[in-house]
Amino acid sequence: MSTQSSGPAIETVGLVKTFGETRAVDGVDLTVPAGTVYGVLGPNGAGKTTTVKMLATLLRPDGGEARVFGHDVVREADEVRGRVSLTGQYASVDEDLTGTENLVLLARLLGHRKPAARTRAAQLLEAFGLTEAAGKQVKHYSGGMRRRIDIAASILSTPDLLFLDEPTTGLDPRSRNQVWDIVRAVVAQGTTVLLTTQYLDEADQLASRIAVIDRGKVIAEGTKGELKASVGAGSVHLRLRDADRRPLAADLLRRALDAQVQTEPDPVALTARLTTAASDDTAAEQAARALNELARAGITVDNFSLGQPSLDEVFLALTGHDTQQPQSGSDNAHDPKDEVAA
Repeated sequence: MSTQSSGPAIETVGLVKTFGETRAVDGVDLTVPAGTVYGVLGPNGAGKTTTVKMLATLLRPDGGEARVFGHDVVREADEVRGRVSLTGQYASVDEDLTGTENLVLLARLLGHRKPAARTRAAQLLEAFGLTEAAGKQVKHYSGGMRRRIDIAASILSTPDLLFLDEPTTGLDPRSRNQVWDIVRAVVAQGTTVLLTTQYLDEADQLASRIAVIDRGKVIAEGTKGELKASVGAGSVHLRLRDADRRPLAADLLRRALDAQVQTEPDPVALTARLTTAASDDTAAEQAARALNELARAGITVDNFSLGQPSLDEVFLALTGHDTQQPQSGSDNAHDPKDEVAA
């Protein structure tokens, strides 16, 4: 690995990218500490992928500045490319080759001699739990296995900075957990990871700091705790015994707490965001009053908790919508006139 500078891994000031009339990235400021997982959280079309492409020198910015380990992404693009690796949203390996063949081929292209390439490929296949599938064509891999082979390909030569652009999109929970373990292992070796995601639990699990991006702008930034505290409210989480009583329970909670009430995918679950912090005595009093109202209405509560808001609630409070609501612009928009920075 290259010797990392003492400064941040990434710095951007007023970064802008437009596609025709669409301002996909609209003045993004970021400072990413080296040796950490930094999360960029937002819905599809928010500008996450476009930002990554500019930082990885695949798109030329239309405004602002960006530096990776002190190197300007336009004027010093070659130096940047020597320090970074990118795993995009879609598999970048050859599906007609086996896992071993893909990794050996890429290692050879990176300058490894054949014996060293085969050794490195075997090491990564074992580390990522793919040894038994090493001789199979990638087109026969599951979604989780494809993401793992993709990340393995990205770290054949250990990068100083790894861009992971929505690495777990479409994966089942078990495969997502496997990818998360891989990310933690990569960071433990000293690599900085910039992770873009629309999954709030993913950002919560992995990132030490998070930038919330919406409609091309960073609207909030900080640690998970700082973002949750910024909402300035606690949350009441309830699970009812009878799903049929949920509409009435939601109405009673709104009136008792004077708060927004959100129905969860679980048909018996409700969340109410309070106007005071969860640590405030008033919050406990509000919650107790609400429970009494439900009991008087004959609604049985099987589970109750009072605590900090989740990142889902933070995002909803900051933007007025959830991360599954796509934006009008497109992260994947492409103008053929755009030049790759060189």
